[in-house]
Amino acid sequence: MAGVLKSLSWTLLLTVVLLGIPKSAGNIASVFDYGAIDPDGSFAWLCVHHLVQGAIFWAIMLGIRKISPLDFKLSWGNKKVGWKYVLRFTLIFSIGMIASFLITLVTKSFQPFPHPLTAKNILGYLGFQLFLSGPSEELIFRAFAITMLGLVVRGRAFSGKVSLANIVAAVIFGLAHVSFSFAPFQVSYSPMQVVFSVALGIFYGDCYEKSGSVFYPMIMHSIGNVLSVSATILTTILGQ
Repeated sequence: MAGVLKSLSWTLLLTVVLLGIPKSAGNIASVFDYGAIDPDGSFAWLCVHHLVQGAIFWAIMLGIRKISPLDFKLSWGNKKVGWKYVLRFTLIFSIGMIASFLITLVTKSFQPFPHPLTAKNILGYLGFQLFLSGPSEELIFRAFAITMLGLVVRGRAFSGKVSLANIVAAVIFGLAHVSFSFAPFQVSYSPMQVVFSVALGIFYGDCYEKSGSVFYPMIMHSIGNVLSVSATILTTILGQ
């Protein structure tokens, strides 16, 4: 019983950290005025937010490394395994995006790009997705989360194929896609996005553990986001 309570307490603490620090990074990002460089609010706030949250977790990981030899897998690891994951992911995700693109065009059920389709907005948002979304979020939810959860959350599921630490980290990653505020208290989310995030999180985490590197999940994450945003932009243009 004591072991279970220890695991639950540690998991709850890490959940608060993993969800709370990005929220605090958002408050820091909101201090600045981006009107001169990003009048439509499409990319600048997101860039600063992800830089700040990534920097905070990077500092925490460096601090932990000073007192403990934990391996956050910040090297290229097994390149053969890692690039195999990246290539397989890119192929499968691309096929899925093409199918989704065609379905949304036929059914006219697509979600339009949420900002005016200017060159600055498109390039800025795609640049954010390519260079910051994957590195920042995978550093947090794979390198930090799985490593720290793995200290107490042990065992494997799905016939030993997936670690429980990976699954828990993926669920927290899904919760990170839930928007909430306390004054007034509001919660908003897309069930499909949350489920999709958890599923992708498990795949990214599996790659992280088996390749021994966070770099390949970062690459896959960025590729997936760029493909998704590109499809959204294209459907928006065609749907006008």
